[in-house]
Amino acid sequence: MQAPVKVLVIDDSAAVCAVISNILSSDNRFDVVGTAADPFEAREKIKMLNPDVLTLDIEMPKMDGVTFLKNLMRLRPMPVVMISTLTQKGADKTLECLELGAVDYLGKPECTSDKSLEDYSHLIIRKVHAAASANVRRLSDVQYHDDHAIISLQGKTIKSNFICAIGASTGGTEAIKEVLVRLPKNTPPIVMAQHIPEAFSASFAKRLNDCCQINVVEARHGMPLASGTAYLAPGDSHLSIVKSGIGYQCQLDKTDPVNRHRPSVDVLFNSVANVMGKNAIGIILTGMGRDGANGLLAMRKQGALTLAQDEASSVVWGMPGAAVEIKAADDILPLSRISQWLIKNSCYSLKEKND
Repeated sequence: MQAPVKVLVIDDSAAVCAVISNILSSDNRFDVVGTAADPFEAREKIKMLNPDVLTLDIEMPKMDGVTFLKNLMRLRPMPVVMISTLTQKGADKTLECLELGAVDYLGKPECTSDKSLEDYSHLIIRKVHAAASANVRRLSDVQYHDDHAIISLQGKTIKSNFICAIGASTGGTEAIKEVLVRLPKNTPPIVMAQHIPEAFSASFAKRLNDCCQINVVEARHGMPLASGTAYLAPGDSHLSIVKSGIGYQCQLDKTDPVNRHRPSVDVLFNSVANVMGKNAIGIILTGMGRDGANGLLAMRKQGALTLAQDEASSVVWGMPGAAVEIKAADDILPLSRISQWLIKNSCYSLKEKND
C-alpha cells in the first residue's frame, strides 16, 4: 500500500489551519504532519517533518508567502499549493507564485454551508493529491528571462483563415507564457482556455501581454479575431469561436461547466473543430484531469494538426496524457519546442506557396 502524502499546512489563521487539516485528514491518502503559523516556524518544521506537499498562505506576518516560496524553490524545491484570496487584489501575487514554481492555488475556505464545505473539500483534496506527484523544478529552471529569441518568419508566409487553439490547467499559466513569448507579431489568431478564476484572467492576460511580441487580451463577446493577437477565455465563461462575415469572432457564454470547468478546453476545441476544420492547430498543455482530450480528438478528426505537451516537461500530465491515451495528438513535444512547432504548422514556406 502506498504511503500517505505528508502535508504541512502553513497559515497564520488557526481556523484556516484547522479547516484544511480536517479536510485532508478525512482522506486516508494524506497525513497532515503539522501546521505552522509563519514561514520561520514552517522552515523548522520542514526540516523536522520532511513533508511531501505544503499548503502555503500568501499573506502572513514576519515574511510573506511569496518571499518564503522564492527561498524555498531555490534551496529545497517541493510541491506547494498556494492559499490565496481569489480576488483581483490577490491575482498578481498568486500569479507571481506560479511563476516562482508553485504547483497550484485555491481560495481561502469560505465554508458558509454544508454544500460549500463539500465543494471546497473535493477541490483541495484533488489539488493537493495532484501536487504530490507534480513535476517540480528549481527556481532557476522556471524563471523566464528576456533572452527568448523571437522565431523568425524569414522564408515563410503565415496561412490565412487559420487559427491556433491552446488549452491548459495546472501549471498552464507558465506553460502558456513559454509558448507565447517567442512568437512573432503576425502569428495567426490564438484562442486559449486556461482554468483560472474570474478575478485572475484579466491580470493573467496583462502579464502575458507585457512580455510578448503578440498582443494578449482577455476575450470579450463578439470580439473579432485578428492575426498577432491571442485571446484568453475569461474566468467563469466558456470561449468558443463563430464565423462572422468574412472573419471569425469570440463567443462567450455561461452555460453549465464541462468537465467541472468554465472555461472548458473541450468547449473551445470543439468549436474550433466545427468552425475551422483542417484550418487550425490544437495544442494541449499541462493540466490536471481530462478536459480538452476529447475536443483535441474532434479537431484531429476534422483534419487539424494536434499536439500534446510531453510528460517530462509537464507540471501535471493529466490533460495531455489523456489526449495521448485516446490518440488525439499527432505529435508529443517538450514545452521548449512547442513555439517552433506552432509557427512551422501555421506557415507556408515560400517554396510551398509558389508550388
